[in-house]
Amino acid sequence: MPINRVITRPLLASCLCLIAAIAGAQEPVPVRVNVFPGAQNLPIFAGVAKGIFEKRGLKVDVQFTPNSDQQRKGLAEGAFEIAHAAVDNAIHMVEAAKQDVVIVLGGDSSLNEFMVQPEIGSMAALRGRIIAVDAPNTAYALLAKKILLRNGLKEGADYTMEPVGGSAVRMKAVLGDKKYAAVVLNVPWSILAAQGGLKSLGRTVDLLGPYQASGAFVMRPWAQANGPLLERYLAAYVEALRWVMDPANRSEGVALLVQRLKLAPAVAEQAYDLMREPKFGLATDARFDVEGFRNLLAIRAEMEGQWGGKPPAPGKYYDMSYYERALKTVGR
Repeated sequence: MPINRVITRPLLASCLCLIAAIAGAQEPVPVRVNVFPGAQNLPIFAGVAKGIFEKRGLKVDVQFTPNSDQQRKGLAEGAFEIAHAAVDNAIHMVEAAKQDVVIVLGGDSSLNEFMVQPEIGSMAALRGRIIAVDAPNTAYALLAKKILLRNGLKEGADYTMEPVGGSAVRMKAVLGDKKYAAVVLNVPWSILAAQGGLKSLGRTVDLLGPYQASGAFVMRPWAQANGPLLERYLAAYVEALRWVMDPANRSEGVALLVQRLKLAPAVAEQAYDLMREPKFGLATDARFDVEGFRNLLAIRAEMEGQWGGKPPAPGKYYDMSYYERALKTVGR
């Protein structure tokens, strides 16, 4: 048999197999993910940039939202599939809008600080002043209400809240207008606010204890119809988070924050280091903090008078089965 036939046939077979594999390969599935601009999104930025989502057959489209009202509306109307934000927004959707939303991932304890104008020396000095918030009936506005109540101040009687928008918008509003006396801000906006002259009266997690803040939530019918897809997303997110938390990747992580949030390198470095700080930063593997979630419900019940002031059992709002299955694919 001629030697060229001996060599050519295996090569031809290999080429045909490769062509068939390429032809049969599926295109990545588009997934639209809606977030507030902030450093807490670094795992998503990294997952896209490092091809971690793509490796699991996903093409993630990251969208920024200006405020929680638009995000909640967009999720309910199908403008995107996954929302990352304070999970108290999911509770609001369930209770106020009667929408079938479910929390599927944890994230952090809020990365928040209670920031005030430089002349304000205490919580008591906020009497008669205006607090800038995203929306007055959810998430970090409720944290502010609880913190102020612990210091003897009650909304309406002692101070007022004014809806302004997401963290970046609130920061600019408070820095630009002295009528706003205080604001709760997360990283990196708290860093930029301090550079602009505001000062911190404390981290919210230190002032109030454990709190389940940011996480991912979806429409429950979508999750039920797309379970394997959701699990692939969650697995990729955990992989990306592990990459972010590895100090060996600090320089690349900082560069992503600079690129995606238009931050100065020094601010991005500080934000990165804060996100790795235990109890304040990003939760290991984005685990959902049930104790912190119970605290969230208790604060909502007290501040909003919801559920007759008695928080409900937390299980109706979250389903970690997708997360647990995803975690098995990446290893614990």
